[in-house]
Amino acid sequence: MIDAATIHRLGLKPGEPVRFRRGETGRWYTGKMSGVAVDGSITVYDANGNARSLRPERVEVRRPGGRGRLTWQTVSDVASTWEQLQLF
Repeated sequence: MIDAATIHRLGLKPGEPVRFRRGETGRWYTGKMSGVAVDGSITVYDANGNARSLRPERVEVRRPGGRGRLTWQTVSDVASTWEQLQLF
């Protein structure tokens, strides 16, 4: 697992609510963000306490949208936006 400082630099927080799907289609499941593995996968704990390692594009977090309303955005989008903002 990557340390908490790296997770914060990506714009994520341990314990943050997330949602994910098991397949391309189907219902969304809620969980909690646990961390980021060395290979870049996101470790999520589902409602039953089971750990899952998912690709960043399969996990969504809530972030303010264009008008300030919270919307679900993929972790890969949040991480790239956060890194670009830090350059300025």
